[in-house]
Amino acid sequence: MFQENIHHSSFVMLGLLLAFAVIHSGGAALRIRAESLLGARLWRLIFAFASIPMASILILYFISHRYDGARLWNLQGTPGMITFVWITTAISFLFLYPATYNLLEIPALARPEVRLYAQGIIRVSRHPQAIGQILWCFSHALWIGSSFILVTSAGLIAHHLFAVWHGDRRLKARFGEQFDELKKNTSVIPFVAVLDGRQKLQWKEFFRPSQLGICIAVAAFWWSHRFISAGTELFLSSKLTELLA
Repeated sequence: MFQENIHHSSFVMLGLLLAFAVIHSGGAALRIRAESLLGARLWRLIFAFASIPMASILILYFISHRYDGARLWNLQGTPGMITFVWITTAISFLFLYPATYNLLEIPALARPEVRLYAQGIIRVSRHPQAIGQILWCFSHALWIGSSFILVTSAGLIAHHLFAVWHGDRRLKARFGEQFDELKKNTSVIPFVAVLDGRQKLQWKEFFRPSQLGICIAVAAFWWSHRFISAGTELFLSSKLTELLA
């Protein structure tokens, strides 16, 4: 039974991650053609209504099963570990939700557009979401220490590494030489372009309302974390657990 539990929840998570990757990356690949047929706002709403429920299921399933499988290490009593995990997680959010986003485009209140950015967090890394996801996986794997979190982290990182290649490919096809110039002057690995002189940080670019919102969200998550776990466990004791168990 122990071995079955390890494999079952891990394989379910891999299946959920694959489904999310197909929806998210597939939607990105279809964006130009879909917008030409449906319009940018309608396609953004369709994309959001497909992606957000899938992401919510992933999060709920992860919280409910995060300690499944073998416990490979337990560092939760190590002095300073809680502080380290929270700082690393907070930094990951600053990469995952960079200030380059136009927040009004997410709910399609403003017309969504594809742009080339060379400011703010892009000076640090051309693919901040991938870096943020890797940091998030590292901090949570360190804290949880289960085989399930390792499988989850491997799936998430694999998807984001694919997204690095896929995103560059789509931008190259759309912007051509403009993207070549951006790629030449930026780096995927954080701070490499800064250290070798291709980029110079402009600190004022980081002081935007969206970044303040992220800091507030991190503080709110820190305060409510204990309640989130308890609430999720209660919710998944209903039909969702029966469907995914």
